Amino acid sequence: MSLPTENKIELQVQKGIRQAEDNLVIWIQAALDNTKYGDLEESQFRNLLRVSDTTDSTEVIKNFLRYQVGRDKKWGRGKDSLAEKIVQDIDGNIKKTAQSIAESSQGDFKPIWLELIRRYLGYGSRYLKYLKDGKSL
Repeated sequence: MSLPTENKIELQVQKGIRQAEDNLVIWIQAALDNTKYGDLEESQFRNLLRVSDTTDSTEVIKNFLRYQVGRDKKWGRGKDSLAEKIVQDIDGNIKKTAQSIAESSQGDFKPIWLELIRRYLGYGSRYLKYLKDGKSL
């Protein structure tokens, strides 16, 4: 593959990711607004974000989240929990969006999926900060 073609694919991938950002924000805000979870601290959410930044595996991210659920109730429990909603979004909305971007740009699916997950979790960390400290302003 020639370099100009690789650059064109990368530009199309980045454009697709930018166009998906509104949905990522909407999905994580809905997850935080409409699920059950305990006194989740920003640092715990940032730990999940850190795991997503240090792995190339979506399964490792989900495994870490499930491990956190097993440790305490701050992520919620059961089908209405924040943890379960995040896993559903990763395997559902985010995966479908990544597949669509990969198909339209001819880009590699897995790195696109990981980038979307990382952004989704990053927006979640910001929104949790707002819910904890900014809502009463």
